Amino acid sequence: MKVIETEIEGVVILEPQIFGDERGYFFESFSLKRFEEEVSKTVFVQDNESKSKYGVLRGLHYQLPPYTQAKLVRVVKGTVLDVAVDIRKGSPTFGKYVAVELSEENKRQFFLPKGLAHGFAVLSEEAIFQYKCDEYYAPGHEGAIRFDDPDLGIDWRLPLKDIILSEKDKKHPRLRDAVLL
Repeated sequence: MKVIETEIEGVVILEPQIFGDERGYFFESFSLKRFEEEVSKTVFVQDNESKSKYGVLRGLHYQLPPYTQAKLVRVVKGTVLDVAVDIRKGSPTFGKYVAVELSEENKRQFFLPKGLAHGFAVLSEEAIFQYKCDEYYAPGHEGAIRFDDPDLGIDWRLPLKDIILSEKDKKHPRLRDAVLL
């Protein structure tokens, strides 16, 4: 796997080595040994999967202490724009974000260490999104930021009229008003 560093410390894009022929393809999607050697000493305890249609935007979510989560995310079907926002107080990149297109074609994965808000927007007709977490989901420790916070200025690559949010995601505060880590 090729590890591509981003402007936010600890946030990396992973490109697998894909072996393809007329039968299809094969790639190693995860190896704990290689991941720990090349990315981070992280033990994942929960895998999640979501299916969403075009225009669905999920996020920007995070877990508050003591349940902060590192995540390794990827797309099995379709295409999404995946976004990580640094919400670590005192970080030199606080309030900055990294966006990467993840798709079934590029098979890229995105690793977000603890201390980042996460969200994605579905750019294809449908997307199946998978992620590994190093901490269990704790409903009483959820945090979130508005997807359209003008201080962040994220281009979700979707027309505003096409964005579909959950009722919960419509009510999140801006970064400057959010409960942070």
